[in-house]
Amino acid sequence: MTKRTFAPLAAVALLAATPIADGSTTNSFDHSYVEYGRLLRRHVIGIRVDYTALRLKQTSLNTLVSEFGQVARDEFEAWSDTEQIAYLVNAYNAFTLKAVIDHYPIKRRWFDFFNPPNSIKQIPGVWSRLRWRAAGNEITLDDIEHGRLRQHYNEPRIHFAVNCASVSCPPLRPEPYVAERLERQLIIATREFLASNLGVEVKEDTLRVSSMLKWFGDDFIEQYSRLVKTNGSAKERALIGVIAKYGPPNAARVAQSGNARIQFLKYDWSLNDTATR
Repeated sequence: MTKRTFAPLAAVALLAATPIADGSTTNSFDHSYVEYGRLLRRHVIGIRVDYTALRLKQTSLNTLVSEFGQVARDEFEAWSDTEQIAYLVNAYNAFTLKAVIDHYPIKRRWFDFFNPPNSIKQIPGVWSRLRWRAAGNEITLDDIEHGRLRQHYNEPRIHFAVNCASVSCPPLRPEPYVAERLERQLIIATREFLASNLGVEVKEDTLRVSSMLKWFGDDFIEQYSRLVKTNGSAKERALIGVIAKYGPPNAARVAQSGNARIQFLKYDWSLNDTATR
């Protein structure tokens, strides 16, 4: 989940490229994500991650990353949309954990004094150059989020599910996303983030919301911009609509008043590490 200019068409082309390895479609992939769930429950503490403990158990994480990579493209394409979304969100979050662990403890790059020293942003090319195997292709985190999830499914609530390993990011949940519960899980993730002081702060008629919604607010326009009669740009109306539908009672009342104004909170890119709570 990054603030920068993307090249979605190139990402889509990459995902449509020839798979790295051929393989026949199988039904062996565990869509209940049992082992991934165990890893999350052990290492997600509140809204942070115990990276120190996870580093000591990284063999389990390596195995999970390998299992995501064993899914062939034709197998993935045969899945339902909800299965695909759950897989891509889980893969994104698992690959992010792996990227952090591979560079942990994160050190400041000598030229980067704009971001916190322990930020995931200190990992060179973490979103655009580090490559992972998923759905039969070699892809980056940007390819997953912007080339697949945002381009193919018209499901903007994925922004509350993918985790960028930062304090201000919607938190990594202590459970995997699974197809049969995906709708409920996305609702919960959206509501819980908006109810936190990282998601929405209310001050009279002003809703101060996460900068994540500033960067990706356009994704919400189609589904949410007409839920509430209010002024402002289409993106502002969409964000007010999201808060009216999923926000906590005090924020939802302001959103439904017709007088709400949107401002954005500062984004904290510090690592979501229990060691730096």
